[in-house]
Amino acid sequence: MIYRLIHPGRGFHGPLNEASRVYLERLTRHIKVDERLVRPERVHKEGPSVVKTAISREGQRILAAVEPSDLLVALDKSGKTKTSEALAQKLSRWQGDGHRVIAFALGGPFGLCPSVLKRADASLSFGPMTLPHDLARVLIWEQLYRAGTITRGEPYHK
Repeated sequence: MIYRLIHPGRGFHGPLNEASRVYLERLTRHIKVDERLVRPERVHKEGPSVVKTAISREGQRILAAVEPSDLLVALDKSGKTKTSEALAQKLSRWQGDGHRVIAFALGGPFGLCPSVLKRADASLSFGPMTLPHDLARVLIWEQLYRAGTITRGEPYHK
């Protein structure tokens, strides 16, 4: 089983990157992880057509990084919210169904392209609030780690 995070980005630094690295290190003790950065689209002048084009181009790059056999989970405000326990159960079910790679797609500042949402097998939301990209990255790695500890019956979740 591999958890893969696919998202626009160039590189990371600062305290949120450190937090992501902590959870990535913890995760790799029990499961393989992979992070694929796609080139973010630069937007110099915001406007509906410019934003739509930027989202579309990032979406194409995200989809190009998804393997046909990957189970794709879109991280999007329109997705379903789940408790940590429910996420752990869902991940276990997907693993039991024989999925080798569960890929999570995280959009850039303007969100995910409709084509990514259409390709997605599932969609998750961290809630209706807009989060900074780096914080959403910390949250997905932490929740995947937490789900693993729940599944293994470890005390981290308490």
